[in-house]
Amino acid sequence: MLRFAIIGTGRISHTFMKAALKVPGFKLEAVYSRSQDSGRAFGSVYGADKVYTTLKALGDDPEVDAVYIASPNSSHCAQTVFMLEHGKHVLCEKPIASSAQELERMMKAADGNGKILLEAMRPVFDPGFAKIKELLGQLGQIRRAVFQYCQYSSRYDAFKNGIIENAFNPALSNAALMDIGVYCIHPMVLLFGKPRQVMASGIFLPNHMEGAGTVLMDYGSMLGEVRYSKITDSAQPSEIQGEDANMLIWQIQDTRKIQVTYRGGRQETFEIQKEDNNMYYEVQRMMELTQQDGGRELGAAHLEGSVMEMEVMDEVRRLTGIRFGD
Repeated sequence: MLRFAIIGTGRISHTFMKAALKVPGFKLEAVYSRSQDSGRAFGSVYGADKVYTTLKALGDDPEVDAVYIASPNSSHCAQTVFMLEHGKHVLCEKPIASSAQELERMMKAADGNGKILLEAMRPVFDPGFAKIKELLGQLGQIRRAVFQYCQYSSRYDAFKNGIIENAFNPALSNAALMDIGVYCIHPMVLLFGKPRQVMASGIFLPNHMEGAGTVLMDYGSMLGEVRYSKITDSAQPSEIQGEDANMLIWQIQDTRKIQVTYRGGRQETFEIQKEDNNMYYEVQRMMELTQQDGGRELGAAHLEGSVMEMEVMDEVRRLTGIRFGD
């Protein structure tokens, strides 16, 4: 059994818990919230009686083995380091940090305290991503990959009416790049590595919140393109083009269908059978890492993708002018 605490009681935390409770051996031990009332309300739904309103009290609880951090992006680094230094494993919601520099600090804390740090990057632990990797060799020489995730935010209408909620507040390290684009960039660098050059452009809202963007990643022998948005929807699949075949991927962030079309027209379609809520697999992987020999080394290997992700996003922010804070 792995006893978790959760930091944050927002929408993503409820989605996480609905998946996590299906994973054998998961237990919610405690809830951290700034409000005792909201913490109690959350805990009562998922079977946790302990509610903490200070990080120190949570960190000092010897019955908490691991912490899932679902606070605003800007808080990820400080809260992660604090929990690691208090002997807790950490599963941190994406994006794991606001910058590569922050991630380096987090990784040093994990290594120095002998604990596992993992980014809750749900698509890459998903059976759909495993199938993408399995089929990649059938495409021949890869020449282009186009990953896209465009989702009209449920908070965008409020923003247009003058109400700026956390999801559209750049002071909290929010941007479409960080909240949506990361789901495309992380799989791209896991499959193809760090690009030799990055080009990017974005659309900005009146408060300098980045609402949508495109990233071009030059690999020399192939091109990677990332399209993302919090202010529009898209019905188009992602695609990987090879010299022998191309692959269409429905929902790179939650792959449920893949179609491979070979030169000459032959097609194969693969329906991915999996859990309805694919956060299940990140929880499952976190528990595996904490319970097996070599788990720390395997966790560090997972973080190599997070490092490349943050380095690419740092460059995108530099190129486009994405700013956090004032």
